[in-house]
Order: sequence, then C-alpha cells, then structure tokens
Amino acid sequence: MAAKTKAQDIIDNNAVAVFSKSYCPYCKSTKSLLSELGVKPYIIELDQVDDGAAIQDALEEMTQQRSVPNIFIDHKHIGGNSELQGKKQQLPQLLKDANAI
Repeated sequence: MAAKTKAQDIIDNNAVAVFSKSYCPYCKSTKSLLSELGVKPYIIELDQVDDGAAIQDALEEMTQQRSVPNIFIDHKHIGGNSELQGKKQQLPQLLKDANAI
C-alpha cells in the first residue's frame, strides 16, 4: 500500500512523471524526447530504488500497464513510449497545459 501511495504522490505532485528503468531503451527514448521539448520530468528509476518492484506492481494495478516507461502528464496516464511518440504533434500543447514548459 505504501508503494501505491508513493506512486500517487509522485503523479499528483509533478506535471510530468516518468516511471522508468535505467537500462530500458524505450525509457531512454521517452526521456530524450521530453528533454528535446524542454521538459524536466520527475523520473524515478524503478531498478534503482528499494521499493521499485512494489511501485511497478502498484502502477500496474492503477493503470493496467506493467511495462516501463509509465508516463503521466498533467496527472493523467499517457501510457508508454509508443503512446508518447504517437502524441508528438499534441505534446507541446499537452505540456503547456500541464505547465511543464
């Protein structure tokens, strides 16, 4: 339960939150795209924190998505890297609306 609370706090308190794993190429692609757009997302590397597995379990329960990256913009679940890349046209407006850029 603590992991779910932690995940929700991260989502609630950050315009852009990325739940990532440091070695994941899709996560790197997501972080690169957000960086190119001038976003400084809150990034938590689930493979580098003690409760990472529990947070990933909580995210799966919350979003029905187990894979990383698990991306939230403006407190809304976007999905993973494929969904983010698919929203390239709308991203600048989404990020402005979230006060992320």
